[in-house]
Amino acid sequence: MSADFAARLRRREPVVGYWCALDAPVATERIARLGYDYVCLDGQHGYLGYSGILHALMAIGSAAGAVGIVRVEANDITPIGRALDAGAAGVIVPLIETPADAAKAVASVRYPPLGRRSFAANRSGLRPTEANEMNVVIAMIETPSALSEVDAICATPGLDGVYVGPSDLSLAVGGAYPMDPAVSVEFDAAVTRIREAARKAGIAAGIHTPNGETAARRLAEGYTFASIASDLNHLEQAARGHLKDARAETY
Repeated sequence: MSADFAARLRRREPVVGYWCALDAPVATERIARLGYDYVCLDGQHGYLGYSGILHALMAIGSAAGAVGIVRVEANDITPIGRALDAGAAGVIVPLIETPADAAKAVASVRYPPLGRRSFAANRSGLRPTEANEMNVVIAMIETPSALSEVDAICATPGLDGVYVGPSDLSLAVGGAYPMDPAVSVEFDAAVTRIREAARKAGIAAGIHTPNGETAARRLAEGYTFASIASDLNHLEQAARGHLKDARAETY
């Protein structure tokens, strides 16, 4: 499955994923069975420690559907290597601001001679050459510096894709708060710029979205992959909706 996912992403074929922030392997397993191409575990802002990431990746694997990827906590070889050793098919690396940052992320994912990842027993059982081919590395574009350097970042050798974090990107273009409508024009221009920089470099462009309708729109615009977020948000939305329905006749 991870080989197919990597190949599809590198061919820039549309793929759809789901975002998990909760340490709830049984729920993650259910989601992985639904038909998503990938499930991303949020190791940066989510509520999963390393054991949570490991158990969630095992749950995704047991579902025999989606592949599991991880947004790691930082552009550091240790959390990147541990996520891949736990069985992740790839990583999304936050706060990439320069081509040097992107090259560092790539080197942390690839075994020598392509990078500096160290070998250890891992869940995937992949040999280094296989892992180099099957593990993807994706850089987040979410800061003013990243936006100004996006063309050079996308041209980084070995980088498989870039990923838009809309909340931080809206702040990066001058928003007073995440998704501030006052900067909607600037935000849309940044989203287009990132997508086109990836297209010109021949790599995948991904984006975080709140729902399937938005994901479909972004894919139609030319984004390669879109994540639908997230288990925590959707749990809250469903619970709120049921509570509203239950009280509709009494309030």
